[in-house]
Amino acid sequence: MKTLLLFFSISFLFISCKETNDKAVLSPSAGRVNTLSIIISDQLWNGEIGDSLRKKFAAPVDGLSQEEPLFTINQYPVKFLDGFRSLSRNIIIIRKEEKNYFKLVKDEFAQPQNVVHISGNSVAEILEHIEKNADKLIDLFQQTEIAETQKLISKSLLDDRKIRKKFKISLNLPSSYKYALERRNFMWLKKEILSGNTSILIYKVPFGTILKNDDITNNIIRMRDSVGALYIHSKVRNTRMITEESYAPYFFNTILDGRRTYETKGTWELKGDFMSGSFINYAIMDKKKRKFIIIEGFCYAPSTDKRDLMHEMEAIIKSMKKLK
Repeated sequence: MKTLLLFFSISFLFISCKETNDKAVLSPSAGRVNTLSIIISDQLWNGEIGDSLRKKFAAPVDGLSQEEPLFTINQYPVKFLDGFRSLSRNIIIIRKEEKNYFKLVKDEFAQPQNVVHISGNSVAEILEHIEKNADKLIDLFQQTEIAETQKLISKSLLDDRKIRKKFKISLNLPSSYKYALERRNFMWLKKEILSGNTSILIYKVPFGTILKNDDITNNIIRMRDSVGALYIHSKVRNTRMITEESYAPYFFNTILDGRRTYETKGTWELKGDFMSGSFINYAIMDKKKRKFIIIEGFCYAPSTDKRDLMHEMEAIIKSMKKLK
């Protein structure tokens, strides 16, 4: 499973971590969500090492309707490792020197914080560290950003009693969301933003909807298209939301709240209209009820970057807890 593999990968990284003895004196980390500070000389940044870092940490996010980087990278020379820059949640420090090592330090300058130290006597040695550890670091940084976003959301929560009653789950949503549509086994919550809106859908389907054959990805697409035909329309007649037909969605196995979950990311379009956007769909298995709880986030924001909007909805969905 994706989450189990992530757990063991991060556990391996922590072997080289150094915990700060007195965390109470640390300042809170700061910075916009999904940013990464890289402390490196201009010479290294403008060469092969910088190219490798950009290729890994500024790679396009899966499932967005337009190309956006995994992280917004801020590069600083080594001499500027002080002040507010050391309060970033995610930092990579690269030095070309005699020592050859890779080290991850938790909460070195602030809390919560990941500080990665990479050193090598040659460009090749530094590149080897980046290549070997980049995927694990990306997963770790993303987990840190999800946790930070969930902490911010928790400061002003929507009353989720309707969700608890109907679906027997809790879900931490910002108070800026409003209940837009409620049906027997379906709920739509929406938040208005300057350039459009973001939405959270919650509904249940029987096991057979997704597990009727081995083609789980297409079963999920057909499921969400049927729900879109029922509930998601525009003011134009005979419109319905469907999964974008031109691009195959991304599909992952994962774990959510200890339950087997299918994660699907892609783009949607409004059939019969010109609206489109990105979506992230989680199908969470409830073995006892022999049903899937479906929680999906999608956005309509034609003039706005989608990465951070989708990130917030992912953080919302990952706050889900099944009630006993």
